[in-house]
Amino acid sequence: MSATLIPETGAGTGSAASAMRRNFWRGVWRVMKRKPSRMVGVVILAGFVIMAVVGPMLLPANLPGDTNAITQPPSWEHWFGTDPQGRDVTALVIKGSRYVLLTAAVTAVITVVVGTAIGLFSGFRRGRWDTVLMRLTDMKLTIPGLPLLLVLATVWRFSSPVQMGLVLGLLGWGGVARAVRSQTLSLRERGFIEAARGLGLSTTHIIGKELLPSMAPYIAMNMLISVTGAVYSQVGLFFLGVLPYESDNWGVMLNLAVFQAGAMITPNALGYLLAPLLAILLLTLGIVLVVDAMDEIFNPRLREE
Repeated sequence: MSATLIPETGAGTGSAASAMRRNFWRGVWRVMKRKPSRMVGVVILAGFVIMAVVGPMLLPANLPGDTNAITQPPSWEHWFGTDPQGRDVTALVIKGSRYVLLTAAVTAVITVVVGTAIGLFSGFRRGRWDTVLMRLTDMKLTIPGLPLLLVLATVWRFSSPVQMGLVLGLLGWGGVARAVRSQTLSLRERGFIEAARGLGLSTTHIIGKELLPSMAPYIAMNMLISVTGAVYSQVGLFFLGVLPYESDNWGVMLNLAVFQAGAMITPNALGYLLAPLLAILLLTLGIVLVVDAMDEIFNPRLREE
């Protein structure tokens, strides 16, 4: 008798979970259809990911230059013109996307993981741990990011996007930790957390199974926003010329367009300047549109309106 009940219970649990997943994805599809701009955001982000992963594989390691086509304006052959070495600007943007997006992804992961871990632990445990961790967070927030990066750039060459992402992530978790702590302090007083405590569940279980899923939407949106901040930070550093010149980077393109090709005064070089700027703007637009969709997907009140 009991042998027949166990499979039925497991099957019932599995079917319930499957139904919940189907309902969730149906809700996601309804939210996305409600505003076509949200689908545009998904397409933009997917396009950048494909461009960063596949694009550099389809291009030669060293883009060939054409001495007869130096700093040419946009044309059918070169959509954004050519650079001072006669290389296609569109190809430079495609190759530069891998460094930029990989750095942004590493930054976002480190920022969210470190900030969420500190914020959750601090807000749930409170007391002495909360005081110590929040004082460390306050000290971190008082350190100006850009001057510190400029100092680090003099001793560390940031030769890979992973290194760059690591530094940016370790410098950017403070705001996420503060925000997650505030959310945790609010959630820990809710009835389902009190019930979990009353059942004697461990702190690890309560944080991992009760608090973290409730905060997943907020964490996911912070991760996307961190991507935007990481793109701006690294591009700004390369544009200022404080990091080694890697030709496959949007920030270096902006620097060379302004200070070498004279894009501000030479009409032929304007495409060299606009191409990386448009890539940054499009990437930011895609993130903003997707964050708007996520807000409604994970907010039941907005979904019902």
